[in-house]
Amino acid sequence: MNFSDLVQTADWKKEKHVPAIDAPDTVQAGQPFMVSVSVGKEIPHPNTTEHHIAWIDVYFKPAGDAFTYQVGHFDFRGHGESAKGANKGPVYTDPGVTFSMKVDKPGTLVAMSLCNVHGLWQDSKPLALAIA
Repeated sequence: MNFSDLVQTADWKKEKHVPAIDAPDTVQAGQPFMVSVSVGKEIPHPNTTEHHIAWIDVYFKPAGDAFTYQVGHFDFRGHGESAKGANKGPVYTDPGVTFSMKVDKPGTLVAMSLCNVHGLWQDSKPLALAIA
């Protein structure tokens, strides 16, 4: 079995588990740009003690390179947990992150998310470099 056999993909506009990547299509080499990744962009994902997005990972695969590089790992811990019982806690997190990054080659951003009930989900977005 390959790891890729464990990952699910779908049209994020019709599925609440796929991490939706919002980033420019074209960026300047070596210049910071903003990336947002969220789960449940069009259809909200539940965020309860019993059913939640545990984390989002973001990777960059430079065009022509053999390796993929991890950009960030973002944990979401607030799911209504409490000593009083499930869904009685004081804090809930929404599974979304915004960060800045820079690249020196074109490539592909890949985001993965983990739903504690429905497993691993993935989406990707190509990044081009602006021609100077």
